[in-house]
Amino acid sequence: MEKIELYRGGVYVDNMTSIGRLQKLASSIRPVKTEFPLIRIGSKNDGGYLVPDDLSDISVCFSPGVDVNSSFENDLLKKTGINSHLADFSVDAPPVDFVPKSFIKKFLGPLDNDKHITLQSWVEAQEEYKLQYDFILQMDIEGGEYLTLIATPEHVLRRFRIAVIEIHDVASWAHPIFFNTVEAFFEKLLNNFYVVHNHPNNHGGLLDLNGFLAPQFFEITLIRKDRANVLGYSDEFPHPLDAPCYSPRAEMKLPNNWFGEH
Repeated sequence: MEKIELYRGGVYVDNMTSIGRLQKLASSIRPVKTEFPLIRIGSKNDGGYLVPDDLSDISVCFSPGVDVNSSFENDLLKKTGINSHLADFSVDAPPVDFVPKSFIKKFLGPLDNDKHITLQSWVEAQEEYKLQYDFILQMDIEGGEYLTLIATPEHVLRRFRIAVIEIHDVASWAHPIFFNTVEAFFEKLLNNFYVVHNHPNNHGGLLDLNGFLAPQFFEITLIRKDRANVLGYSDEFPHPLDAPCYSPRAEMKLPNNWFGEH
């Protein structure tokens, strides 16, 4: 059947992204070890993340994507005194068990409008931006991470010492055009950061993209390059402090092709 006929029927068909491109990207974000051990901030399960133990002199956390709980933000405040700015259009207020520095009812995105705000506009509007201290980014915005961070200027990205980002829509990496955006997103991050942790989210399953195995969603932790020295590659998957995001289901191991065994 001709492609044009499939289009009339609402079906789009194209060749998948090559396994070589997928593997090259996975290898580029293979987590490394640094002099900073990883510690867990937040709950034992969903809402808890591993971050490098390099939290001194960080002024604030920016946390777009508000959940029904704020275990990461609560624990970060209790353990370090670092409070958070929250943003999410889908809710009217932050969780009742947490009092943030601020809350804005907007999604993050590549443009400023009635429903969205750019990371640059959000960060530069805060009083902490004028101070010479670093920030933390904890981002879980359901696929908006790609265009949001691609649109963020380098000088804003470099204000974040540590970033924890939930990566979504991995099934769509199979589409070559979408994968162009994915490659640009990670290239921008890797210009400024080392990946120090990768944890599959077991809310989703394991994908087989033409022979390339990948988690449907995963959480990565990054540290800015000027803060750390690479001591080698990480070799603990899962890390001893990892726990399944969805506790009734078994932990998902990062596929071997993501850390050098392929």
